[in-house]
Amino acid sequence: MAMDAITPNKDKARAEPMKRPTVQEAEEAVRTLIAWAGDDPRREGLLDTPKRVVNAYKEWFSGYDEDPVKYLSRTFEDVQGYDDIVMLRNIDVESHCEHHMAPFLGKAYVAYMPSAAVVGISKLARVVEIFSKRLQTQETMTAQICDAITDSLAPMGTAVLIDAVHECMSTRGVHHKDVSTITTQFTGVFKSDADLRNRFLRMAGKG
Repeated sequence: MAMDAITPNKDKARAEPMKRPTVQEAEEAVRTLIAWAGDDPRREGLLDTPKRVVNAYKEWFSGYDEDPVKYLSRTFEDVQGYDDIVMLRNIDVESHCEHHMAPFLGKAYVAYMPSAAVVGISKLARVVEIFSKRLQTQETMTAQICDAITDSLAPMGTAVLIDAVHECMSTRGVHHKDVSTITTQFTGVFKSDADLRNRFLRMAGKG
């Protein structure tokens, strides 16, 4: 999804798309926040901070410019009769909470049961990365990853588990730094077959 235009969540059908601010406007916004925090953006140590922050945002939120379907579109049918789970464990999740724009960091575990074709395993990790490089809630991201795999590959089932620590909870608010959040999404055989679902959870180290 390109970010040349940004549509607000509220009244999407009726709202006019928002024009993406320029780099200069974004840097000026950072200067405003520095001043609001109580420091002087003209101070020597802060002169280049707006540029650094904007460049960091470009990397942190690069997922808006990527289409996960593109990475799942090339599949392979010659799997020599393989008919079991395909699973990736310990995929790094580096995302930002859409409520406070604070990081949440963790691991994703993704699996699917092929119906006919398989996809390159690196593409599954890429899908996780694309959705994580956006302002997110963990619940929404878990569903988005699952839906993208299900819609693109039409597998017999998909399973996604994310285990992450949210800095909006550990560094502010209640200040509970050792609490992690686990979210799951299951479709097809992973939803209907408890034994298969439990096997996935054990393989993810959560069963």
